[in-house]
Amino acid sequence: MSYDPIDHDFERGLNNRRNILGDAWVERSLSNANSFNAEFQNMITRFAWNEIWGRPGLEQKTRRAIVLSITIALGRWEEFDLHVRAALLGDPGNRLTPDELKEVLMQSAIYAGVPAANTAFTHAMAILREIGPQIGYVLESQAPAAVTHPGVGLEGRSSGKPALHYTVRARRNGKAPRHTVVLSHALGCDLTMWDGLANLLAEDCRVITYDHRGHGSSEAPPGMYDMASLADDAAALLRELDTGSVVWIGLSMGGMVGQELALRHPTLVSALVLANTTSGYPDAAREMWQQRIATVQAQGVEVIGDAVMGRYFTEEFRGSHAATVARFRRRVVSTDAVGYAGCCHAVGNVDTTARLGAISVPALVIAGELDQGTPIAMSQTLANGIPGAQLAVLKDASHLSYIEQPQAFSQVVRTFIENL
Repeated sequence: MSYDPIDHDFERGLNNRRNILGDAWVERSLSNANSFNAEFQNMITRFAWNEIWGRPGLEQKTRRAIVLSITIALGRWEEFDLHVRAALLGDPGNRLTPDELKEVLMQSAIYAGVPAANTAFTHAMAILREIGPQIGYVLESQAPAAVTHPGVGLEGRSSGKPALHYTVRARRNGKAPRHTVVLSHALGCDLTMWDGLANLLAEDCRVITYDHRGHGSSEAPPGMYDMASLADDAAALLRELDTGSVVWIGLSMGGMVGQELALRHPTLVSALVLANTTSGYPDAAREMWQQRIATVQAQGVEVIGDAVMGRYFTEEFRGSHAATVARFRRRVVSTDAVGYAGCCHAVGNVDTTARLGAISVPALVIAGELDQGTPIAMSQTLANGIPGAQLAVLKDASHLSYIEQPQAFSQVVRTFIENL
C-alpha cells in the first residue's frame, strides 16, 4: 500500500490562500508559524481555504464580498483590513474595484448598522490612500449634496416647452464615456421602463432617459401631437444637455421618434436601435388609432388598460409575470389622458417609410417574434429601407420585448454598440 506524503487538502487550501491574499502575506504568515500556532495555521488552511474557498458554487469575488460583510458586522477590523487590501490588489479575475468595495460597505450599512459601516469606510479609505497609486485610484473631494443614486442618475426638467422630465446616468467608473446613449420609451410607459438597461449601459456610457411629452413627469400640452414635434422635443433636450451625437435606443413610439430625429436633426444621432416599431401603418390600423383617441377622450385611459396589456405582453407572460403586467397597467391608466391621446395621434400618423433611405447612421432593428402591434414585416420594412441596417428577431417576445426578454434584448444592443 502506497502512502502519499503530500496533504492535498492543505496544498489546495494554500494555493487558494495565495490566490486571495497574495504570496507576500501568506509567506509572512507561514514564516511566523511556530510550535504554538502551526496547528491552527494548518487547520484554517485546510478548512477555510480549501473546504470553503475551494468550493466552486460561488465566484471568488462573491466570497470576498461575503467575508467583508461578515467582518464588518462582527467588527473584526484586523481581518477586514487584510481582506480589503487583498481584494483591491488581487488577481484581475477575482479582485474588487473600489466602486464594488463601496457597494459592499453601503449594503452593510443597512444590514449591519451605520456605525459599523462608518468604521468600515474609515478603514477602507485609509487603505485606498495607501494603495491608490498602485491601482490607479484617487480619492477626490465631493459634496454629499451633489451625489446621485447610480441606479437613477441625476434627475431634471428641461427648460423648453413642453418641459421634459429626464435622468442622466454618468459612466460609473468615472472615465470618459464611450458613447452617450438615449433610451426612449413606449406609449403609455415612462423612463423607468429602461432602468435595467440604463444601469447596464452606464458601465461605460453616459445614459439619458426621459419622459415623452404627455407622459410621466413631463408636461402635457393640449391638442394632437405629431411625430415631428416629439422629435423636436428630443432635439431640444439633447441640445440643452449638450450631448453631441447620441446612440438612440427607442421602443415602439420611442423608435418612431428616433427615426424622425435622425431625419430632422441628423447631427444629433450617431446610431439607431429601433425596437418593436414601424415607419408607417396601413389605413385600417390608422383608423384603429383614431378610435382609441376617441375612446380615451370620451371615457379616459382606464377603459383601454386591459386591451393594451393584451398587445404589450404575450398570454404566457401575463400569466407568469402578473405583478409586472399590473405595474405597466397602472402606468398606462395613470398617464394624462390629453397627453396619451395626443401621442396616439402622433403614433397613428407616423410616416417615414419613403424617407428611410436618408438615414445614414448604423441601425439595428429589433422585432418581437410574437408582436401583433408591430409585426416582423414592419421591422423588415425598416431594415430594408435603412441602408446597412441589421435585423434581430427576439423569440417569445411581444410588443414590449425588452420587458419580456431583457437578457436577449440587452445582449443584441450591447453587441451592436460595442461594434460601433
